[in-house]
Amino acid sequence: MRNHANDANSTALVYKELSYKITGVCFKVHQSLGRFCREKQYCDQLEKEFTLAQLLYKREYDLSNDKEDVITGNIVDFLIENKIVLDAKAKKFITKEDYFQMMRYLRIANIKLGLIVNFRNTFLKPKRVLYSQYYS
Repeated sequence: MRNHANDANSTALVYKELSYKITGVCFKVHQSLGRFCREKQYCDQLEKEFTLAQLLYKREYDLSNDKEDVITGNIVDFLIENKIVLDAKAKKFITKEDYFQMMRYLRIANIKLGLIVNFRNTFLKPKRVLYSQYYS
């Protein structure tokens, strides 16, 4: 017999409100800067907008700060509310390596959700990456 309460939880969007707020900020930045800036310019503007939106974040955060056994160099663009990793890109297309990198970040930080946002696209399409081995 299936438990329908568990089914509802398994299909629920992870951090729905927070990710909606973050993607709204990303759309605002994309609209104001366009699609041909450098990644650093997008991150600078994201930082300003996150502050205005009253989101707690850490920029260029080295995940080895939290774990002694993690090799340094796993630096995320943004760690937002200690719940979501945001990786900002400014390139022609997202590659498998970008997904693998995000999975490594999520595994190391033991975080459930990552967003990869490519600002080079004509239409912004944030990619949600779930860490299926997440342990709360």
